[in-house]
Amino acid sequence: MDADEMARRMRQGELFHGLRLLPGAWAVLRVDGRGFSRFTQERFEKPFDPLFHRLMVRTASTLLEEFQGIYAYTQSDEISVLFRPDWSLFDREVEKLVSLSASVATATFTHALGVPAVFDGRVWMGVDERSVLDYFAWRQADGTRCSLQGWCYWTLRKEGLSAAQATRELDGRSASFKNELLFQRGINFNEVPLWQRRGSAIRWERYVKEGVDPRDGSRHQTTRRRLGVDSELPMKEAYERYLRDVLAASPPEPR
Repeated sequence: MDADEMARRMRQGELFHGLRLLPGAWAVLRVDGRGFSRFTQERFEKPFDPLFHRLMVRTASTLLEEFQGIYAYTQSDEISVLFRPDWSLFDREVEKLVSLSASVATATFTHALGVPAVFDGRVWMGVDERSVLDYFAWRQADGTRCSLQGWCYWTLRKEGLSAAQATRELDGRSASFKNELLFQRGINFNEVPLWQRRGSAIRWERYVKEGVDPRDGSRHQTTRRRLGVDSELPMKEAYERYLRDVLAASPPEPR
């Protein structure tokens, strides 16, 4: 068997190498911290640490810029980056997009913290803008639920309960019960920072930059774009309107 024939046969074993995102589909690359429950417990304040939040925003910003996305959302230890249906980076190859997004997140977070951390990745696809709006509403609702749970769990742990005891105390309890549990301890969940309850967004914003022509000293203004961080997101219907503005401000690339 010659070398070309050997290579052809071996490549047949790369089962997912040719898998690509469906043409015309919206896409989200989502990365999550692997084993971050223990990782963060050993290194960060609980239930929320501003340093950890800054690291996640930095990682999300890098993913958004490196992969040419239009919007990123982060809550807890996860990041979702949105891409338009006409996005064609790496020829929309799923295997490469998922592996590289996890790699970039891992490298960015590790470099910023100075301690090895690991992310895994996955891809989501949606058929239309309604699907996109529902996806981010789902992730924000999950973030709010996890935030309330985290506040209750770590409040009980700091009172001396073991991990098993705190988990049993909260298992199956309603949101109203958990809010009351915190309120009885002087914590109003509705007053904790919004980034803890609703997550944070990174989006492109336009700004005007003034420059000087070195040839004649004349001044000129140009429109540039940069990443902006929003850590006071609205929720429900207001969040949907917010997202619609993001989509409207990021039209498809001209063909």
